[in-house]
Amino acid sequence: MNGGDRIGEVLARQGVQFLFTLCGGHISPILVGAKARGIRVIDVRNEANAVFAADAIARLSGTVGVAAVTAGPGLSNTITAVKNAQLAQSPVLILGGATATVLRGRGSLQDIDQMALMKPHVKWATSVGMVRDLVPVIEKAIRTAKEGIPGPVFVECPVDLLYSEELVREFYGTKSASDIKSPVELAIQGFLRLNLKKVFAFSDSPTFSPSVRPRAPEPDATALKEARALVAKAARPVLLVGSQSLVEPEHAEVLRQAIDALQIPTYLSGMARGLLGTGNPLWFRHKRTEALREADLVLLAGVPADFRLNYGRAITGKAKIVALNRSSADATLNRKPTVFLQGDAALGLASLGRGAAHPAWVETLRHRERARDEAIAQDAIGGDRGGVNPVAVGQAIDRALAENAILIADGGDFVGTVSYVVRPRNPLSWLDPGVFGTLGVGAGFALGAKLQRPASEVWILYGDGSFGYTLNEYDSYVRHGLPVIGVVGNDASWQQIARDQVPLLGDAVGTVLAKSDYHRVVEGFGAKGILVRERGELDDALQEAKAFAARGTPVLVNVHLASSEFRKGSLSM
Repeated sequence: MNGGDRIGEVLARQGVQFLFTLCGGHISPILVGAKARGIRVIDVRNEANAVFAADAIARLSGTVGVAAVTAGPGLSNTITAVKNAQLAQSPVLILGGATATVLRGRGSLQDIDQMALMKPHVKWATSVGMVRDLVPVIEKAIRTAKEGIPGPVFVECPVDLLYSEELVREFYGTKSASDIKSPVELAIQGFLRLNLKKVFAFSDSPTFSPSVRPRAPEPDATALKEARALVAKAARPVLLVGSQSLVEPEHAEVLRQAIDALQIPTYLSGMARGLLGTGNPLWFRHKRTEALREADLVLLAGVPADFRLNYGRAITGKAKIVALNRSSADATLNRKPTVFLQGDAALGLASLGRGAAHPAWVETLRHRERARDEAIAQDAIGGDRGGVNPVAVGQAIDRALAENAILIADGGDFVGTVSYVVRPRNPLSWLDPGVFGTLGVGAGFALGAKLQRPASEVWILYGDGSFGYTLNEYDSYVRHGLPVIGVVGNDASWQQIARDQVPLLGDAVGTVLAKSDYHRVVEGFGAKGILVRERGELDDALQEAKAFAARGTPVLVNVHLASSEFRKGSLSM
């Protein structure tokens, strides 16, 4: 087994089904070794999308997602996606190619200090120097990515560790004693042989460990008792559930049952959207800020008090706070909780037991919810000058969604608008970048989601700005037979920025795009493109998109948007 075979064997034994990559000479043996062991190798058009796809696999499966990228620019291209995974607490393994150990620091192709590049953005980073260490190091990396607070890890794999010893001798240019002509050449050959001996020492019989799923951390019993007392006393409790609550996807049903048992009005965000379905009476979407101002108890399950909660100021100072979080840093960010339950948020909520109903409080929130829904419905009426009202686009998408649909959010103003009306149907049916707010996640997330859930409809909600980052991945969808449905809200603008920049500074510079024919671009890749200019075309276009996707063809629906003031004043900093 060469080094690439050993890595492939580790990944297969650890339950990895997909390896995302963009090919490069430094990593070819990894790709071949993985494919030979039944792992599906998915090559993309940009290394960042390989990591985004691995991130989606991790979020939906709970196993580590894996990307392999070549040295130098191949690795540096991943940084945004790696940082996004770090902040989203996704267990991702990045395998990075590197120059041969004997050439490091000597000016070889794509040789940079990759450890300095990666260490700030991952949970653990290491470089392997001997073939015998490939197996234990990668096994350790996978464990590290998944345990405690999950996150990305990086393993640098020099190219001379990946090929067979015979081929590496040829790469090195080693010679027999009879071919050595000078003392200098003798010294060089001696150095090369010593390096070869080190690289391949004791590498004959690798030992593989079984796959082990780290146990989810559970909260302290004393803290649980204090939290139960606060829940019992509360008259106006509010529960906020965030992405970290679902880092163990198999806990989704445990989490749903815990919410039903607690009987606390619940707001869902990030990966938790869709957790309660569409008809649960405890689920609320609107007027969260008003609820937090009036609450006497706020439970933050996998939710830090960051900018999304106005740095903790969204919660009234009189409220008691129970933070359920794996991370003490996240739990204490900007607001010190009354009680901190350190551990898995889903298990923590389940341990709180049953709570009492709060009918008057729930009805107050429900009244506001109905009023906001009615106001949004009014916003969807008319307003189609120059295109389709974006709220109406969201309504049409919601009507078209299959019950098993997965939604991927990749945009600013358009996605922010439709998120008010589009309702994820099930747990783990919504993927967004998370706290990093990264545009360009859509294509990679869609690749991972469609591979992990092949029977599900996968919809990408694109802004026209964000679509420009990854439109070339329609080539990947076609080549790999992944029929996703993209809907791009085309307002010829970076509208989320222009919405504040223009009134505050009086200039739209840098925010103006064109109403480009994106639907024609994807047809060049072999996908189906559909143009929508008027509201009356919308429902038929989405049904046509679903039909093409069901037959195995990726689709993009290019919707020309009318201008809208729906999200005026929505700038986040």
